[in-house]
Amino acid sequence: MMDAVTLVSANPAWWLLAISLMVAGVAGAILPVLPGTLLVLAGVFVGAWIDGFTRVSGWTVGFIAVLALLAWATDYLAALLGAKKAGASPAAVAGAAIGTLLGIFTGFVGLLFMPLLGAMAGEYWHQARRNGGFVHAGEHVLASRQAARVGVATWLGQLIGTVVKVVLIFLMIGVFAVAYWV
Repeated sequence: MMDAVTLVSANPAWWLLAISLMVAGVAGAILPVLPGTLLVLAGVFVGAWIDGFTRVSGWTVGFIAVLALLAWATDYLAALLGAKKAGASPAAVAGAAIGTLLGIFTGFVGLLFMPLLGAMAGEYWHQARRNGGFVHAGEHVLASRQAARVGVATWLGQLIGTVVKVVLIFLMIGVFAVAYWV
């Protein structure tokens, strides 16, 4: 009688599922509606499970899970760290976070630019509150410049974070492939 591992590995539908999850995860590294890191990790787990974790061990899957945590953290913290680096106020950091959340619902362009707008709005609001409103036109100009600087830093942080996340996702797939075939 064939054991369960042989039956699972003989069924190509499981490999189709594993590969589909990984491909969807790569797309999710860019598209805001798909949890890319989680999908790749699920594909890796299914791929390792297919042969009973004999080619890809549980330790390897654990290492890939650590890479997934790093990718996930990078995705969410990069814009916030970029804002902090520019000397952003807590309102600007909150604005960047709110912009990121709103960007998820507005598609790729929204996810790309909403943190920028959120950080700019939060910083501008903070400057207005700190000064008790703008009495002179020069105060408005200074607040606008600070808001723009914070917004751009947030945006660059998010772009860098996305690049790092994509690299980590491909590293996850590469570790899986090497463990499976070597």
